Amino acid sequence: MFDLSSRTAFVTGAGQHVGRAIAEALAGQGAAVAVNDLIGARARDVAESIVKSGGRAIAVPGDVTDLEAVEAMVRETEAALGPVDILVSNAGNSGATRAIPTQFVDMDPSDWKKYVDINFYGVLNGIHAVLPGMCQRRFGRIITIASDAGRQGLAMGMSVYSGGKAAAMGFQRSLACEVGPAQVTVNTVSLGMIPGDWDMGPPKGTPLGRHGVPKDVGPAVVYFASDEASWVTGQILSVNGGVYRNV
Repeated sequence: MFDLSSRTAFVTGAGQHVGRAIAEALAGQGAAVAVNDLIGARARDVAESIVKSGGRAIAVPGDVTDLEAVEAMVRETEAALGPVDILVSNAGNSGATRAIPTQFVDMDPSDWKKYVDINFYGVLNGIHAVLPGMCQRRFGRIITIASDAGRQGLAMGMSVYSGGKAAAMGFQRSLACEVGPAQVTVNTVSLGMIPGDWDMGPPKGTPLGRHGVPKDVGPAVVYFASDEASWVTGQILSVNGGVYRNV
């Protein structure tokens, strides 16, 4: 079950944290993995770790907000590992490392772009680069890592980030309808709070009584990537410890 040994995955923002855990989970099920990150050293570290563990991986560093760069990374991946069967768009920017979140009324409009570009256009770029091949081969798994901030209102000074994530989720619902006849599935994993390099304090309102950790995310992605999920598309799966329900 969940055997990905014949598949090639391209994972964006996979140099650390959740993205790294996703890349390692896919590799653990046998997928060849192209590890993308804006910072080359991080991408190479993850790829080398996967190879040392017996998997297949390459590093493809680059900026997902640059369509030409994404297309070049996909070509490099396909030359080294074969056609991309699985795209995981994980790269994003929440601004969560800011000491003081900025309310929208206080934001400089010049700051909007950095959240919209990576959280929405970064998703569009990756999908645009791999979708023609997937449709031609009549197989594809498109999976985007979003946030429950895009589904639930939060008074955390993250409104533009939330808007970018909501846009990506809305886009994918319709895209699933467009590409379903080509046997390409399109799904979203929507995350709750998973601390990274910042202190989020004690968990609040989580029925399971803890914050998430990166390894909580990988299995959900593996499922959506698998043959077993061939009749699942246009769905949003929250991985959030139960903080938000029925959203």
